[in-house]
Amino acid sequence: MSHEGIRFASKDEKAREQEQNRPLPRIAMTPEKVRVLLSEGKGLEIDWKDGHKSAWSFVWLRNACPCATCVEEREQEGRKPGESKPKSAELLPMYAPPPRPGSVIPVGRYALQFNWLDGHSTGIYSWEYLRRNCQCNECTFAEAAPGGVPN
Repeated sequence: MSHEGIRFASKDEKAREQEQNRPLPRIAMTPEKVRVLLSEGKGLEIDWKDGHKSAWSFVWLRNACPCATCVEEREQEGRKPGESKPKSAELLPMYAPPPRPGSVIPVGRYALQFNWLDGHSTGIYSWEYLRRNCQCNECTFAEAAPGGVPN
């Protein structure tokens, strides 16, 4: 019997997965202020109602697209949200401009949708998705620490 494609999670991985899927309080997923730094080409900043502040670069956001196609591609390649695709082994790789949205639109009261200049626009970035993937030092440190809990 072949076990190809089956992954057995360790106890640490299971605990980390359970922690990642734990319910967040509504206040932690409610933005107080949202800034899309489109003209500066920087990224997205959110001040949350619970006092936490988060920021993501456009590069990270594009590489973390939550649409089904991008999620499946990342899973097949073993990449985490925000992690870049492996570089091509070509001798002279073609220059690719950094990802940047042409526009951003709110989706109801729960998310943002980026219309990327590369033509991709199917990802809907919910407040919960963004908060669970906060890139601030505090949250990335907590994620790396065993039993760490992002604020």
